Amino acid sequence: MKKSLTIIIGFVHDFAAGCWAATVLAIYWIGRQSFPADAAVMMLGLKKQFFWAGIVCVAIVFATGAGRSFTYIDNVYGKDAEKARRRLLITKHVILIAIFGAGIFWQYTMVFR
Repeated sequence: MKKSLTIIIGFVHDFAAGCWAATVLAIYWIGRQSFPADAAVMMLGLKKQFFWAGIVCVAIVFATGAGRSFTYIDNVYGKDAEKARRRLLITKHVILIAIFGAGIFWQYTMVFR
């Protein structure tokens, strides 16, 4: 059961991250189009929906990421390799949190400016 849960959590984590990236691209693409005045209001509503869907995706990424941290406790690769892996994971997560933050800020400026 634990192995299945680990796989499912990992899948949801990666899928939500991809969906968030898709919301960023969708908002960008909608913002680059020109629409008649009556459709512009509808498109703003659509951009807001994508923004909030992206926020939900980020929340899912964080929640499942926390879940993943509890499934990788063992020293699977050996003590030295685990130290290097953990250092790299910390570096990766610092970079990805910066990317999420910049992306959410960019989405916000494209939707609510």
